[in-house]
Amino acid sequence: MSFPLLTAMAAVPAIGAIVTAAVPAAKRSAAKWTALLFSLATLALAAVALVRFEPGGAQYQLTESHAWIEDFGVRYELGVDGIAVVLVALTAVLIPFVILAGWHDADPLESDGGSGTERPDRRWRPTQGFFALILMVEAMVVISFEATDVFLFYIFFEAMLIPMYFLIGGFGDRAGGRSAEESATQRSYAAVKFLLYNLAGGLIMLAAVVGLYAVTADDLGTGTFSLQQIAEARADGRLDFATSTERLLFLGFFFAFAVKAPLWPLHTWLPNAMGESTAPIAVLITAVVDKVGTFAMLRYCLQLFPEASTWATPVVLVLAVISIIYGALLAVGQRDIKRLIAYASISHFGFIILGIFAMTSQGQGGATLYMVNHGVSTAALMLVAGFLITRRGSRLIADYGGVQKVAPVLAGTFLIGGLATLSLPGLAPFVSEFLVLVGTFSRYPALGVIASAGIILAALYVLVLYQRTMTGPVKDEVRGMPDLRPRELVVVAPLIALLIFLGVYPKPVTDIVDPAVDHTLSVVDEKDPEPDHPVTVDAGWFGYRPQGDHASGGAK
Repeated sequence: MSFPLLTAMAAVPAIGAIVTAAVPAAKRSAAKWTALLFSLATLALAAVALVRFEPGGAQYQLTESHAWIEDFGVRYELGVDGIAVVLVALTAVLIPFVILAGWHDADPLESDGGSGTERPDRRWRPTQGFFALILMVEAMVVISFEATDVFLFYIFFEAMLIPMYFLIGGFGDRAGGRSAEESATQRSYAAVKFLLYNLAGGLIMLAAVVGLYAVTADDLGTGTFSLQQIAEARADGRLDFATSTERLLFLGFFFAFAVKAPLWPLHTWLPNAMGESTAPIAVLITAVVDKVGTFAMLRYCLQLFPEASTWATPVVLVLAVISIIYGALLAVGQRDIKRLIAYASISHFGFIILGIFAMTSQGQGGATLYMVNHGVSTAALMLVAGFLITRRGSRLIADYGGVQKVAPVLAGTFLIGGLATLSLPGLAPFVSEFLVLVGTFSRYPALGVIASAGIILAALYVLVLYQRTMTGPVKDEVRGMPDLRPRELVVVAPLIALLIFLGVYPKPVTDIVDPAVDHTLSVVDEKDPEPDHPVTVDAGWFGYRPQGDHASGGAK
């Protein structure tokens, strides 16, 4: 019996959460190191999974399958394709940086003015709970990427809301120039809004999950949630959804994933959640948890309901373009640093969804690469912004100025993170955004042109943010601001190195995801459109060569 590697990748952080929570209250440092070590162990297992994964091999690899609730067709089934394995690796890479960046975020607050009275927002902020919750989120996200049983996926898709609720509401941002009571109220509001939006999506998805079971039970004689069994039954004609049934089931799944992603107009929980969270938890939300939504669109919406996905494509593409422009426009007008980054993320998720539903190999490959690159770039920018906010005690852009003169390393890393966010050539997001736009333009040129305006708006909000915070006269409040400390450099430097590496050589990632993209396109029965003027291009540097039935004979 082979080693259950996928189970271990989810079990290690779950066990780490339990061990971290059990550390005595007085030993805060021990709790931090325990959490960090368990996250590094998970990273090591993810590296093993990447090495063992064979691009071009079986669709699902490192599989595990065990009976669980047999009477209801529920099995404990795990497996990763190229898309899932890179997102598991992204999660495993980011969590240690989240823990390091939040090293002091749950420390007890100092008393007010030496009066000996504790600030009201000091209530029950155990360090152990903070880091245990982060590890629990990691475990649930990892198993969501690995699950190939729809019911198993649903359980953890919903369960991750619980630790995230407490991380937002119980360990939120202390900055902002507000009273402790007002800060606590805003954190509670953001946490409840996050929970209600995502629970509403989850409840609608639950109805669709039950409907899927009922359809398989009618056609196959026994209900199943197994992706592989459903795919085999559809391929040999034993399972055939009625058109109306498939479309209703698709809408149930898609609604939940669009909330999680988030897609306009279901996005409004994200700016509140990111704004009221500490910077590391904001990274956990947008760079890790939200990726489950876009990943699930590829794995479940497109592969379970191919006809319905094609039917819904025009509407989804329009919503994605609205997200791109709307998010970027609101980012331009923001006065709060973290809310600006939140609206920028809404714009970026619009690009990801645009690429997924463009139904081209360039679009879907670029969207998958964008998930990885957005996770790294947003982590870099948000964490540096968090270090900046911690020093000044304010999230308002107007409270900064001249930071580059007193903290040049902090300003420089902030600039690189910002340039990655606006997809500067040479940094990782450029390649993925370029592929998404090329893939979209080849099939929907009008939408591709409109979406391109998001690039211009991104340059505007990023450069204006840098200009107002880092350049100009040095404000008195930032004159004594320290530069990045060694721990903070350990967090930021690897992320910047990864942005540069993936910006000049993304081929290692695209080689892994290409076969999974090709499989998804074959399921929805889509091929790349033939170019009007074919030109043979060797695009091996970016990892995109014509492959099989999806080769267009032209530029890939």
